[in-house]
Amino acid sequence: MALALCKTAEITGFNQSMTCPVTLPLLTRAFKRKMETPVSKPEGAVSAEDVKKIARLSRLHVEADRLQPLADDLNGILSWIEQLNEVDVEGVEPMTSAVDMSAPLRADAITDGDKRDDVLKNAPKKDDGFFVVPRSVE
Repeated sequence: MALALCKTAEITGFNQSMTCPVTLPLLTRAFKRKMETPVSKPEGAVSAEDVKKIARLSRLHVEADRLQPLADDLNGILSWIEQLNEVDVEGVEPMTSAVDMSAPLRADAITDGDKRDDVLKNAPKKDDGFFVVPRSVE
């Protein structure tokens, strides 16, 4: 989302970050505002009970003393998303990459790849062009 704000990005060198004259000040202000304001609990905020339910559904074990810190982290992430929703992106073209490039296309044709013999070369057992595997259901 943030990269969509910048129509041109400069890559300044290997292992150096991308710079964008629009998003960097915007994100810096948002970060300062986030650090200055405490996380509020608006209606619909993630609670410790919600985290407990999410953990159970995900089949994850979360200690009881970790539920509230995780809820606070999730609320922080959601507040960042809300801050990004405040950005005016009217007239900004959507981007999939910071660098303008086109993806090479190929014909959408169904083939077997003509590599059956190469694939079966390393098979321990094969018969008539198929893998032979032990029976799993009697």
